[in-house]
Amino acid sequence: MTDLIMRPRRLRTTAALRDLVADARLDAKMLVPPHFVVPGENVSHPIDAMPGIDHQSVDRLLETVAGDFDLGIRTVLIFGVPDESEKSPDGRAASADGNLVATAVAALKERFGDELTVITDVCLCAYTDHGHCGLIKNGRIDNDSSLPHLAAMALSHARAGADVVAPSDMMDGRIAAIRDALDDDGLVDTAIMSYSVKYASAYYGPFREAAHSAPSTGDRKSYQMDARNRREALVEAELDVEEGADMLMVKPVLAYLDVVSDLAESFPLPLAVYNVSGEYSMVKAAAEKGWIDERAIVLENWHAFRRAGADILITYHGRQALREGWL
Repeated sequence: MTDLIMRPRRLRTTAALRDLVADARLDAKMLVPPHFVVPGENVSHPIDAMPGIDHQSVDRLLETVAGDFDLGIRTVLIFGVPDESEKSPDGRAASADGNLVATAVAALKERFGDELTVITDVCLCAYTDHGHCGLIKNGRIDNDSSLPHLAAMALSHARAGADVVAPSDMMDGRIAAIRDALDDDGLVDTAIMSYSVKYASAYYGPFREAAHSAPSTGDRKSYQMDARNRREALVEAELDVEEGADMLMVKPVLAYLDVVSDLAESFPLPLAVYNVSGEYSMVKAAAEKGWIDERAIVLENWHAFRRAGADILITYHGRQALREGWL
């Protein structure tokens, strides 16, 4: 066997050599932790279904983000979790003056300036009394009447200083509506990260507790994508690109790596993936039982996301990974 010319094992000889030739690399700056902001002061209480993740008031959020910043994280994704008393059929609190997310954004930008990229989730589900992502008319989610409310929400975040707004509602035409609203207000530099490919997924279970956003009736299958569909993802993404999206996203990610690969090959825009609550909590639960090596599983997943073509990893594991030296 000494006449072998190609020996792939040569490049696996040492850890340093394997690192040198690795296709998929990880860096703290590509990790984006989601944060769930609640009203009040000095509030920080755990989300039971998501170990290690808390609801936090703005003052405690600043402390957490400062700690993450020291670890190398430079981007955050902000969700607002308002009081039940603020919810209404049209979710008007989402864009009201001094709304929860806008307040958090302003505080973050005052503290960290341009050194921190602030992304805000744009969706009505946490603000409507029915828990759906759009307005209800005649028992159905009404697409077109929802668009002005989503645009107003995005505009309030951008005016507060958000660098990127991320519509997750899956209403048709919302990227164009938001882009027009931002441009008309002179906010031409505010970017849009579209949840272009968001599936109606069972992996969202723990998030519903985190965001207090479970629909009171029915489900979201009439507007979020069918898990059986792959080609439709390209249609959704292409429409968003045409309407002015600056970045695309696939959510969830573990069961949709084929779709991630399709988008990465088809569109020259930065591509984010959302490693969602159910994916996170499954790993946490199995690790707590001692059934898996949490570090090894997380890194294997992240490398798979990168290998499929993801540029940005939205993940609940980022802080732990950096604090414990996983990267």
